[in-house]
Amino acid sequence: MEFILQPWAWYVSGPLIALSMFLMFYFGKRLGISSNLETLCTIGGAGKFVDFFKFDWRKNKWNLAFMVGLIFGGFLSSNYLSNTNKVAISEQTKVDLKELGFNNAGETYMPTEIFSKESLNLKTISILLIAGFLVGFGARYAGGCTSGHAIVGLSMLEKPSLIAVIGFFIGGLIMTWFVYPLIFS
Repeated sequence: MEFILQPWAWYVSGPLIALSMFLMFYFGKRLGISSNLETLCTIGGAGKFVDFFKFDWRKNKWNLAFMVGLIFGGFLSSNYLSNTNKVAISEQTKVDLKELGFNNAGETYMPTEIFSKESLNLKTISILLIAGFLVGFGARYAGGCTSGHAIVGLSMLEKPSLIAVIGFFIGGLIMTWFVYPLIFS
């Protein structure tokens, strides 16, 4: 039981991801979580207002099932297959996050400085809404999300995915080292 409660090593999880990608490729499917947002908008009737959402969402039922499985699997692993709520991050990362104002870095998955009831104010809500919009817009503009491009696109040797992943990393570095300190200083 102790093995189950520990994070899986890269040499176990990596080949499982590769096997999943091979099976998806073999059966002619493309994994993409951000495409589920399009499907959910279509189910919700967005096609009445925007032509982009006029498509047969039933073709993506398998991907919706995958998304539900991700949510359910995350819930199970967090609540029943984990012996701690602490996040395994390096001591240097904890120091760096503390300098940015995160006092309990590594103690929880979602920082209480942003996601607690006490921290909900106009500034925090505005930042979360703007960030959510930018992530959604960016995923749509890039033709997929970071995991879709990095795992699926790169495994299929797609040049646009390589360009997107490089852009994601550059954007992340700019956000972390320049924009974030301006917002939260």
